[in-house]
Amino acid sequence: MSRLVSKSVVVTVLATALVALCSVGGAQRAGGQQRSGAAREGRSGPGMGPGMRPGPGGGPGMRGGRGGFGGGPMTAMSTFSTTPTAKTDAEKRILPVLDEMNKDQRGGMMNVPEADGRLLRLLTETTGAKNVVEIGTSNGYSGLWFCLALQSTGGKLITHEIDAGRASLARKNFKRAGVEDVVTLVEGDAHTEVAKLKGPIDVLFLDADKEGYIDYLEKLVPLVRPGGLILAHNITPGMADPRYIKAITTNPDLETVFLNDRGVSITLKKR
Repeated sequence: MSRLVSKSVVVTVLATALVALCSVGGAQRAGGQQRSGAAREGRSGPGMGPGMRPGPGGGPGMRGGRGGFGGGPMTAMSTFSTTPTAKTDAEKRILPVLDEMNKDQRGGMMNVPEADGRLLRLLTETTGAKNVVEIGTSNGYSGLWFCLALQSTGGKLITHEIDAGRASLARKNFKRAGVEDVVTLVEGDAHTEVAKLKGPIDVLFLDADKEGYIDYLEKLVPLVRPGGLILAHNITPGMADPRYIKAITTNPDLETVFLNDRGVSITLKKR
């Protein structure tokens, strides 16, 4: 079967992603500090505000809200919450490591929230990605979400990290999760190291220095296959580089949607 997916499938993927985000509502955002490909940054997200309380009739795992599913008047949008459930041996290895990292290593690592990690896995696995490139490894948290998908697709992850300490920790986490054979961790300045990459890239994930996104895009979009995805994190006012936003919204070869409540952009390289 061809690795290329039709536009209708991509639309389905994006729709599924939006549903998935709703199903994991309430996840907390990472703090707004720098970390790297060349110094990566996190941000604080909306979280659950005061109005996000269980509505009348809301069942287990439900948060009441206006126009929601609670069966009665509500004050804010409803969401359901879920947790990942292991099916395969790979999931049984990786998910516990992700849980431990979320509890013990999140401080100072500027990891994506769990909800965003699950989105990365969903998009990667649904598109059947074989070659994923990540800019900004940190301790490997988002990389392990990619690995959950790549264990199913038979693909590989190339991830870039400039900080030696974080790179070392990431290698340990990849080994603990049993995915060291799936991951190539490139230590150094991604702005120069990406020149060594070869295509086709199925999924490109940017979560490093925000002012560097435009450089990564210009260097790597030629390697992204038609039908491939370019995902970017921390796409929020005050953090996103206007040059990057302009590039992904005015190039006729690209189609971009913004998940504004998550601070994520999803860009399709058109066929």
